[in-house]
Amino acid sequence: MISRARALFTPLGLGALAIALSSCGVGGLSPIFPTPVSPNGQGIYTTYEGISVAAIIVFIGVEGALLWVVLRYRRTVQPPGYVPPQIHGHNGLEIGWTLAPLAIVLFIAGYSFVELQRDFQPISNEQMLVVVSGYQFGWKYDYGNGVVVNQAGTLASDVTPFVVPTHTLVKLQFRGTDVIHSWWVPAISGKTDAVPGYDNFSWLKIDQPGSWRGECAELCGVGHATMQIIVQAMDQSDFDAWMAKQKAAIAASPSPG
Repeated sequence: MISRARALFTPLGLGALAIALSSCGVGGLSPIFPTPVSPNGQGIYTTYEGISVAAIIVFIGVEGALLWVVLRYRRTVQPPGYVPPQIHGHNGLEIGWTLAPLAIVLFIAGYSFVELQRDFQPISNEQMLVVVSGYQFGWKYDYGNGVVVNQAGTLASDVTPFVVPTHTLVKLQFRGTDVIHSWWVPAISGKTDAVPGYDNFSWLKIDQPGSWRGECAELCGVGHATMQIIVQAMDQSDFDAWMAKQKAAIAASPSPG
């Protein structure tokens, strides 16, 4: 009996420990789903919560029914030769347990599709456009005014931040220059592929100063792990000063001869 209890509770304890550790030191549900700071990130976070609730309800229902059957009809409490009630061919039950999962899956698929369309379709009311180019191994952010931030990949230190102003709707246009990369900052947006020869789009709007981290989510070569991302949001006045400094540095640099 003791060995059976240990076999049952050890996986449960390890699962609970993994969940607890995954939530240490970050906001939100886990490091993969930190507290969102952009409306599209919030939409994905809310979608994840909704799908998780449905999945947990289904899991508890199925496992509860299985446990009830195992305990209710176990051989040790039944008379010799006992045969449990047979439900094979019960049309109502078979139709029910076919249609119920189908309805749940279709609802999740439709709900997710609508949310992803809202988060990843090109917007037309942006206040700023930034072209994000993925390359082996780093990111470039072109602000369209001559300023380009090169976020070269490294593991030795923090990468150069991609700077945006707060309270500003920023349209992100993604492209790849060599292979497929995937720009992912969990607190801001879902994964967006940077594909050679094809532009993808996303957007962000951050209403508080701060920095948020992400990474390339597509295996893209030996330096894939170095493709870290830092997004830094500044108040408008600080952003204007930062932008002026970048332009001054460009003006001061010697032109190629």
